[in-house]
Amino acid sequence: MMSRAERTPLTDWWWTVDRGLLAGLGALMVAGLVFLMGGGPPVAEKIGLPTFHFLNRQALYLAPTLLIIVGVSFLSLRHIRRVALATWLMGVVLCVLAGKFGPEIKGAHRWIQFGPFGLQPSEFIKPAFVVVAAWAFSEGAQRRDMPGGLLAILLLPITIVPLVLQPDFGQTMLITIVWCALFFVAGLHWFWVAGLGIAGLLGVGVAYRFLYHVRERIDRFMNTESGDNFQGFWAHESFNSGGWLGVGPGEGLAKRHLPDAHTDFLFSVIGEEFGVLVCLGLVSLFAYLVMRGLKLARRTDDTFSRLAITGLVTLFGLQACINMAVNVQLMPAKGMTLPFVSYGGSSMLSLALGMGFLVALTRKRPRTTTLSQKPPGTAPATVAGVMR
Repeated sequence: MMSRAERTPLTDWWWTVDRGLLAGLGALMVAGLVFLMGGGPPVAEKIGLPTFHFLNRQALYLAPTLLIIVGVSFLSLRHIRRVALATWLMGVVLCVLAGKFGPEIKGAHRWIQFGPFGLQPSEFIKPAFVVVAAWAFSEGAQRRDMPGGLLAILLLPITIVPLVLQPDFGQTMLITIVWCALFFVAGLHWFWVAGLGIAGLLGVGVAYRFLYHVRERIDRFMNTESGDNFQGFWAHESFNSGGWLGVGPGEGLAKRHLPDAHTDFLFSVIGEEFGVLVCLGLVSLFAYLVMRGLKLARRTDDTFSRLAITGLVTLFGLQACINMAVNVQLMPAKGMTLPFVSYGGSSMLSLALGMGFLVALTRKRPRTTTLSQKPPGTAPATVAGVMR
């Protein structure tokens, strides 16, 4: 049991960190391992790997994931901005290299190979971009000599152009929506919100017109007879088969037909084997983490922290919503994982970075409040330290 009287970095961290966020993230990771026991084996056996290959790999990824979350959560606000900026720059460069020299997987160049290890740079760009954009917006709001708004606007095309060229329309859409949310929270007028919405719809129209894979997915979603809708059909069947209580762990049949049952369509496997009630519980857990983050963002007086926290929880919640919406046939397939539940090394580590930023930003820190300046001849203003 840690005592408040002990002043060590670990005890200071424990008494200032939001333990509700940590508990929710830990519950998601444990749930991911349990659910992957059902979705991973059929895919592993189909491609000639050991039965629990994906489960064992996911368990191995949890160690660096926890280290990243805890390690990053010790950072100060200044160091958070520096780490995010360095990660964003490196991610953009690696995305460009992946688009030119990366291996082609399912028609896209999204990966960089480091010997036997593969890395998807776009995953790491997302949390870093949110923090850097929040930094730019906050600087523009606080300093008139700083063109923070212009920098924040320029960040978006610099980030998404390499993604479009890969192509990775799903990540592009996700980053753009989160950027618009930050723009709105930073004080954007409703007129510009409507303008961004119209621009987004035009962007989807242009992508549909000139990008074959986007047009194919949308046509397949709108009209199941226009092409192969194999994944969508079995995702729908999994929920029909599972009902409210499910058919039981390991007893599902749809996962044997879904090629991405361990990643993009793991939520469908959960629906068949554990039932709709467990799916609703999982949705509630994601909602708790998002609402907890927004509540903590509202409490802080620091503009940068408020924007960054809002952006990170929006990114986290929106990615979860997109994955689940695809599984229940509310959206076309996007190739997006369910945070901390689906299998994926790059996804896990990038989520750990983002949640490490979130835990660090929501820690209780001393703040200095400068009292109003007094008239000449009176005692100088004092600075009082308080805890938020």
